[in-house]
Amino acid sequence: MKIRIIAAGGKMPGWVQEGYAEYARRLPRELALEMVEIPLGNRGRKNSPALAEKARRKEGEAVLAALTPRDHVVALDVQGKPWSTGQLSQQLENWQMQGDNVALLIGGPDGLSADCLARAKQRWSLSPLTLPHPLVRVLLAEQLYRAWTLLAGHPYHK
Repeated sequence: MKIRIIAAGGKMPGWVQEGYAEYARRLPRELALEMVEIPLGNRGRKNSPALAEKARRKEGEAVLAALTPRDHVVALDVQGKPWSTGQLSQQLENWQMQGDNVALLIGGPDGLSADCLARAKQRWSLSPLTLPHPLVRVLLAEQLYRAWTLLAGHPYHK
């Protein structure tokens, strides 16, 4: 099974790339983690709501184009369901049993488009806090690794 994180935005700081790469490297080959970056839409300098919505729609189109029909899509959304690490581990086991690849969607500064949310089979909230998008990438990779260690009986989780 492959897990792809499809995220709006690029040009992450070195600490983000290093943190993400560290946890992606720790996962076994049968649970490969891949990052797909989608360019951010142009929001202009005046924080126009109309430009922000246009950018979100454009990002959404690019995210949807990166998906395959068989992907099990999970939208990271503040309105989603929060999962404990144990619950994430159960989700990971369920995803593996289904046999489809998983796509985890991270929106841009204005979130995911309505079309992306509609395509998702699940919505997951990492936290009720507003988290910086670069940190989400590292946090997500670490939590996937931690969930896998629970399934594998590895002592990392303790």
